[in-house]
Amino acid sequence: MKTYWTFFMVLFSTGLFAQQTFIAHRGASYLAPENTVASANLAWELGADAVEVDIYLTKDNRVMVIHDKDTKRTAAWKKNMVIKDSPALVLRDLDVGSWKDEKYKGEKIPFLSEIIETVPEGKKLVVEIKCGSEVIPHLERVVEKSGKKDQIIFICFGWETILDTKKAFPDNKCYWLSSSKGGLEKKIEQAAAAGLEGVNLHFNIVDEEVMEVAKANNLEVLVWTVDDPAVAQKLTDLGVAAITTNRPQWLKEEMGKL
Repeated sequence: MKTYWTFFMVLFSTGLFAQQTFIAHRGASYLAPENTVASANLAWELGADAVEVDIYLTKDNRVMVIHDKDTKRTAAWKKNMVIKDSPALVLRDLDVGSWKDEKYKGEKIPFLSEIIETVPEGKKLVVEIKCGSEVIPHLERVVEKSGKKDQIIFICFGWETILDTKKAFPDNKCYWLSSSKGGLEKKIEQAAAAGLEGVNLHFNIVDEEVMEVAKANNLEVLVWTVDDPAVAQKLTDLGVAAITTNRPQWLKEEMGKL
C-alpha cells in the first residue's frame, strides 16, 4: 500500500493527474480586442480559469486597463496618447475595438474596476502592473471597493514594484515576471525570501532545471504566452501551475486530443 501511495504522489506532483489552469491573455484576445470588457466577458464564456489584464495609471490617478504606455497601437485612427500624461475621460473617448473587428466598434479602455466586476465566483483576475509603484495606493482603493480582493493576483516585471505590491497586498498571490534565464536561479531564491508566491516566465525559458529550482524554493511557476498544444502539454508535464494563452478554450480542447 505504501509503495502504491508513493507512486500516486509522484504522478500527481509531475502534473499527470493535475487539472491545468488556463489564464486568458488580455482576455480572449485571439477573438476580441485585448484588455476590454468584451474580451474579458468572452474569456469567461469560453471557460477560462482566469483572465490576465494590464494596468497603467492615468494623469488623474485612475487605474486603467491597457497594455501599451500609449494608445497608438489599439486606438482607432491611431490616436497617440500617453496614458500617464492623459486624463481618464479623454482616454475613454477613444475607440479601442475597431482595430480588431468592426463589431467591437466603440469598446472603451476600461477602468480596472469594470474588469473586476466581470469576474465570476470561483475565477481569478491576474493584474499585470505595467507602470511603477505609484499606482499601488490607487490600486488598493479599487481592489478594496470591489469586494473581490481574494480573487485577484498580481504580476509585474519591475522587481521593486512587485515587492511593494506584496507589502500592500500580503494576502494576495504575487509573481515576478521574466523572459530571461540569466540570473534566474538567484532571482527565484530572492523571490522566495521576499515572500512572493512564484515566478511568471516566458515559456521558452522553462525546463526541468528551472522547475527544480522553483520547487526547492517552494515557488510556483506560471508561463506565458502559449498557443501550441504540444508545448502546453510539455509544460504541464513539467509541473507549471498555470498557462497563459490567447486561446483558452481552443488550447484546452486541443490538449485533450493529444
